[in-house]
Amino acid sequence: QVQLVESGGGLVQPGGSLRLSCAASSSILRTSAMGWSRQAPGKEREWVALIWRGDSTTYVDSVKGRFTISRDNAENTLYLQMNSLKPEDTAVYFCHAQVGTSTYWGQGTQVTVSS
Repeated sequence: QVQLVESGGGLVQPGGSLRLSCAASSSILRTSAMGWSRQAPGKEREWVALIWRGDSTTYVDSVKGRFTISRDNAENTLYLQMNSLKPEDTAVYFCHAQVGTSTYWGQGTQVTVSS
């Protein structure tokens, strides 16, 4: 089992930046993939970015060129660097990890983009 704890959310103005962190309770080398998803009020959860064991990455079109997912295996931490934030990026952001056939989720961190 893997426990995930997100941090780094907050209120930021349009055009600003935030870096989200996701601390894992055990080695993330066990994971086949990790990622970030988000859920805005009244909307379904959508995946945002994925990073695979070999460090290849995938992004949803709406964040390409603005968000960067990365991982620090030594620190067992997943990151999401978010630049040029837009009001439509406002959501609760969740990290998740795939270990075998199981998917583990964090509790989420709120990101609000507003002037």
